[in-house]
Amino acid sequence: MIDKRTGQAERSTWIDIAGAALPLYLTMIAASAGALVDTALLGNHATATLAAFAVTIAVFSPATATVAGALRGVMPFVTPAKEDPDRLLAVVRGGMWLATTVGMVAAAAVASVPLIGRAAGVPRTTLDELGIFPYLLASSVLAIAVGSSSTSVLVALGRSELVMRAGLFGTAASVTLSVLLVGGPGPLPSHGLTGAGIAMLASSVISSTFNHVMLRRSTVLTGRPLHPGRPDAKQIRTLGTVGIPLAGTVLVKFAVLGVLTFAAARIGTESAAVHSVGISLVNLIFTAAVAVGQATVPLVSDHADKRDAGRIRRSVRAGTWLALAVVGFIATLTIVLAPWVVPLFTGDADMRPRITDLLPLVLAVVVTDALQAVVGFGLIGLKRTVPSFVATFVCYGVLAAVAAPIAATGGLVALWTALALANFFQAVGKAYFFHRHCGFVQERAPAPAVMCDRSR
Repeated sequence: MIDKRTGQAERSTWIDIAGAALPLYLTMIAASAGALVDTALLGNHATATLAAFAVTIAVFSPATATVAGALRGVMPFVTPAKEDPDRLLAVVRGGMWLATTVGMVAAAAVASVPLIGRAAGVPRTTLDELGIFPYLLASSVLAIAVGSSSTSVLVALGRSELVMRAGLFGTAASVTLSVLLVGGPGPLPSHGLTGAGIAMLASSVISSTFNHVMLRRSTVLTGRPLHPGRPDAKQIRTLGTVGIPLAGTVLVKFAVLGVLTFAAARIGTESAAVHSVGISLVNLIFTAAVAVGQATVPLVSDHADKRDAGRIRRSVRAGTWLALAVVGFIATLTIVLAPWVVPLFTGDADMRPRITDLLPLVLAVVVTDALQAVVGFGLIGLKRTVPSFVATFVCYGVLAAVAAPIAATGGLVALWTALALANFFQAVGKAYFFHRHCGFVQERAPAPAVMCDRSR
């Protein structure tokens, strides 16, 4: 028989997570839509321009994902300090320094796109189209890094609706400027990649500034100066011990997915195209799991601060079921609506059946990815991110090693089955570490006070 109070607590946890996750999910969807506008406008501008855009984005996307991953490590330090402005201010300033450090490294990688392109054998005609675009996007990475430090704090404080507003303002600016500077409506000239770079930089700066202003005006930090101040090496190192392994996890994932893309390309051009569409669908659906995972972190860190292992497990269990329900529903709906969804990705009638046949495996991959992600976010709440990195490194390392022979012998079906299995075993590993560290939290919990009977 289920305890009535436990059932009510479970429902309350579901509602709390869903309420915090929805604004984050809408923000991510809006950003994805904005990126599609850039791609469409540049594709109409010139094929070489679109190719140059794709080359730069191939570096920009993992760079920004790495920055965002590193700054998520700030979140579990925010919740215990949410009622103490001085303590919270120290965390915020440490996060800004961590953002600046990681952001500069990521920005340098994006600025090096012309060198990376030459080393990778990208055609000279494509590289000649780059112009100042990589440098505009490098500046955008720095703005995103600073904005991510504020975003993590706002989410951890339960103010994800403010993050949504900032994201929507930034996306609106990006779309408007892209239409004006890239599309060149009426008498306006098209500035191609440079216009797209200006639009993306403006979007990043607007979102970052809005988050920073809201952090100062709408939280316990009201009226306090949020400039980084002098760097506190100990604080930065403490935040980095949680954030840097997360950045490493993101890099490993992007690198191995790149290996899978090359393995699919070796099968044939059509297989590479089908694989690309599948990955695009996974990324689009997976954002729901990321939003739910981020919303779970503050609950876990709060319960960890109180040494309540039972509520920690309950929060991650609720987040896991919610993520699985949402991504499972979206993926299943995609399969049901395949006759209408698939044509959005290709006009090739011969390729559409192959994409449709891959959709059940897309469902398997995205569900297992959501499973491992939420448990991984639970480990973030416990400030234990090295186990997540280890699980990802081992499982995806094995996947990278066997990807080429598996693709050669079994095609895309075997390759995507291997990806789903890697996600599953990654989830098993992270779940083991999560429950192990929950046990440590329980062991460190203070013993209940014993009431003395003074009537004797």
